[in-house]
Amino acid sequence: MTFDDIDKKLLKLLQNDSKQTNKALSNALNLSVTAIFERIKKLEHNGVINKYVALVKKEKIDKSFVAFCHIKLSQHIQEYVVQFEKDVAKLSEVLECHHVSGDYDYLLKVIVKDMEAFREFMVNKLTSINHIGSTHSMFVINEVKSTTAIPV
Repeated sequence: MTFDDIDKKLLKLLQNDSKQTNKALSNALNLSVTAIFERIKKLEHNGVINKYVALVKKEKIDKSFVAFCHIKLSQHIQEYVVQFEKDVAKLSEVLECHHVSGDYDYLLKVIVKDMEAFREFMVNKLTSINHIGSTHSMFVINEVKSTTAIPV
C-alpha cells in the first residue's frame, strides 16, 4: 500500500492520540469528516492500523521495574524454538519477545513490581521453561525514550 502525505499525517496524529474525533482530525488536515472516516477505514482494512489501545502509566499500577533478558536456548533447533515461543508468550510479565541474531537467541522486555518480583519471575517462571541454556539480565536505570509511534 502506498501512502500520500495526508495518510502519513493522519497516521502520525492517530499514533499521538487515537481518541481524537474525526472532526478534530478533519480540522487538523483540512479535509471533510467523511474523507477522514474513509481514510481511516482504508488504513484499518489494509491492516496498517492494527488495533487501538490505552497506554497505561506503569508507575501508577506499581509495575515500574523493567528488565531486558537475553535468552540462549540449549540448542537452536526447531522443536526448542517453537516450544520456547509458545511458553514465553503465556508469561504476562513479558511485554516483548524478539528472536534475535548474535550471541543470544531471544531478547525479552519484562515488567514487574520490583527486584524481588523479578527474582520470583526468573526462578519460578522463566527458568522453568524447558531448553533454556542461559540467561543474562539487564535492569533499566532510567527510561530515556519510550514511544509506540512508528515514523511513517
